[in-house]
Amino acid sequence: MTAKAYLSRTDRVVLSVARLWLTLRHPVLVVRFVMKLGYLPNTAVPSRYHELLLWRKILDRNPLFVTLTDKLAAKVHIRDACPEIAMPKTLWSGRDATDIPPGLLVGDVMVKANHGCAMNIFVSDGEPDRTAIVRKASRWLKKRYGRRNGEWAYWPVVPTVFVEERLALSSGTIATDIKVHVCSGVICHVWVEDKHAKRSLLFDREANPLPGRDPDYPGEDQVLPVNARLIAHVRQAISIAPAIAGDLDYVRIDFLVTDERLHAGEITVYSAAGYGTWTNPTIAAEIERLWRLDQSAFLRRPHAGVVRLYADALRARCRRGTTNR
Repeated sequence: MTAKAYLSRTDRVVLSVARLWLTLRHPVLVVRFVMKLGYLPNTAVPSRYHELLLWRKILDRNPLFVTLTDKLAAKVHIRDACPEIAMPKTLWSGRDATDIPPGLLVGDVMVKANHGCAMNIFVSDGEPDRTAIVRKASRWLKKRYGRRNGEWAYWPVVPTVFVEERLALSSGTIATDIKVHVCSGVICHVWVEDKHAKRSLLFDREANPLPGRDPDYPGEDQVLPVNARLIAHVRQAISIAPAIAGDLDYVRIDFLVTDERLHAGEITVYSAAGYGTWTNPTIAAEIERLWRLDQSAFLRRPHAGVVRLYADALRARCRRGTTNR
């Protein structure tokens, strides 16, 4: 008898109906999922990494996700959780890009928006000029990010532009970015990148290099060399990330690396919008093993009506250990 057979007939029917309903309710997300990943997801009983992220986008409305997705609010969260970690200074923020003080744009700074990804302007020695910066930042403020891929936590964030200290990242000597994947306080793996040199490397929770490549730099000739300073930074990130992640069922904590120290970066609720892949299948498998769906905000809060039937059936599935296996 299989583990699935231990579920009551009612629970099996409820989960089957929920899968059909959620698939029909979110056809655009499901079709995009199939086109990008090549298989039809189980929207009601997720077990694979990408299904779990899709389920989060569709159902798990954790208010903390909004805080963590807001780049400015996330800084406050990080400071409260881990006051000892260095962080790029916010020099100014506002909801009108024309209010950016001109004096801030004559040196080396970053101009960003808090409510989306890939909204960054690298300012160096006053270039690009203020007019171009204000024009681009004003377009950001009119954009609602995350709708295409169903990343709902971006939607309530009040769009704000801000000017941030620009760090001298350690390209070519250590790395520029360290990304730590955490499930309920347990490190899944660490993804290290040198974005300038276009190299990367994966590590396990003990800071041991792992085989396989990531989606940004997939070539085997793009492996990031290992040195003692890199290992030291990876170990520090591993030690800090769980405090920032708290008891969230899954989240990615990003760090920036300079020659002097590790800095806190951003917190990512929907890693790679839910479509990231690795050539090493054990990477996703380890996240699937550790991701406790019963620790999600959706399953930890009470529900009523038909949603309660679904939540109870999914909790029963989780108790039998069959959801993430």
